[in-house]
Amino acid sequence: MNTKKIASAVLLLAMLSLMAAAQRHERRDMQLYKLSLVEKIISEYYVEPLGEDTLVEAAIRGMIGQLDPHTAYIPAKEVERSEESLRGSFDGIGVQFNMVEDTLFVIQPVPKGPSQRVGILAGDRITAVNDTAIAGVKMSREEIMRRLRGPKGTRVGLTVVRHGEPDTLHFDVVRDKIPVHTLDAAYMIRPRVGYIRLSSFGSTTHSEFIDALDKLKAQGMKSLILDLQENGGGYLQAAADLAGEFLAKGDLIVYTEGRKAPRQEFNAPGHGAFAKGKMVVLIDEYTASAAEIVTGALQDHGRATVVGRRSFGKGLVQRPMPLPDGSVVRLTVAHYYTPSGRCIQKPYRRGDQKAYQQDISNRLKSGELTADSASKSTADSLGGITPDIFITLDTTRYTPLHRRLVASGLLVQQNLRYIEQHRNELLAQGDFQHYKQHYQVPQQLIDDILAAAKAKKIEPKDDDELQRTLPQLRLQLKALTARDLWNMSEYFSIFNEQNPAVLKAIEIAE
Repeated sequence: MNTKKIASAVLLLAMLSLMAAAQRHERRDMQLYKLSLVEKIISEYYVEPLGEDTLVEAAIRGMIGQLDPHTAYIPAKEVERSEESLRGSFDGIGVQFNMVEDTLFVIQPVPKGPSQRVGILAGDRITAVNDTAIAGVKMSREEIMRRLRGPKGTRVGLTVVRHGEPDTLHFDVVRDKIPVHTLDAAYMIRPRVGYIRLSSFGSTTHSEFIDALDKLKAQGMKSLILDLQENGGGYLQAAADLAGEFLAKGDLIVYTEGRKAPRQEFNAPGHGAFAKGKMVVLIDEYTASAAEIVTGALQDHGRATVVGRRSFGKGLVQRPMPLPDGSVVRLTVAHYYTPSGRCIQKPYRRGDQKAYQQDISNRLKSGELTADSASKSTADSLGGITPDIFITLDTTRYTPLHRRLVASGLLVQQNLRYIEQHRNELLAQGDFQHYKQHYQVPQQLIDDILAAAKAKKIEPKDDDELQRTLPQLRLQLKALTARDLWNMSEYFSIFNEQNPAVLKAIEIAE
């Protein structure tokens, strides 16, 4: 009798469970039907005609907007561009450029790239693409890039104005794969101390880093400064690969875990390229995601001294979910945790993007960025990686005049004009080390910038503001000139000599 009762009870529970599951499916089907019905009603009866594509896109964005700040919907036409900076290459003509007013000014052709192969030089102005004018016609930067890019192997005709040449020049460029670099700079900042700066974590980050590391070690590097300031992150695997170069075999780098995502661990493979040697990692309030994974792993294992300010605080893992039309939902599926178990994701309210985006501004207003007032335990509860050594953000370094000059684009425009006129003269003075030690920004360039600014009603409020502006203005111009004559390593070599975080890192690393 007891056996029958037990069997009956089990059967009843099973039936109730099936009924509950059926009700859940019925409710789900009802909600999906409801969503589809509303779309049909609006499409059919709304006062103005609306395409179904528009309504579906709006519905998707509405749903995404109720989730965490890092889940995102990427329309099909934007998917390729959104991946470009991390994927490692794109198809194009191969030039670094800037827009001077409404003209494309070539800063540097990519070494061995399609433009350099046909003879395009730094300082050239591209005025037309396939006989269509792009200069003097108020064409958007996005439209210009669309015309310059295209599938590998296709041809594009460029019309070029070159300083010192009386006539326009014409080049036929065959588009090719153009590498996208995530390593900004690598050089010996002091004898025995190397400096490497990464802008993001993409598919080529690890190989770029190893190449740079080998060159620095060949120059006698014993200590390393890894600069991850303003590094917004990227691929988790790229972060794990990089961190593995600094840790012992088997050391936990990071692990991820979510509601439907089982725990996944990433461990150092051993034989790291820089597993021994003093290390300093630089971070700031814009250091995020993959950059925080590397920093957290090195900090937890006591492998590096972390210098700077509390990092951004992104501890969420996104998985791309392709949709039939080529669009993608990047859905948050897990948290990631540092080796000690820290989830460094900062607090957020689902659906409140505005408050999340104001976090950095709130840190500045609260005084966190300008005074080391928070204890480590308090800071950790706010998310992000708390540095071992805090560096105050100097809000007085740049005057309002300097900020307005930068925002107006006048610094870059006037400096590019100066380089265009004096490139050969500047290069003839010697190599970069000679430039770094001896070059002084000419007063004429300063006067030209101030005159152009005055024409736009950008003026110092008094002579005191002008005098406080000039030292940083000259430093920035010298660094920009170094970048345009050589590359980004030379740019940072100039700027870093007055960067408090870098100077502190040098002190630790030496």
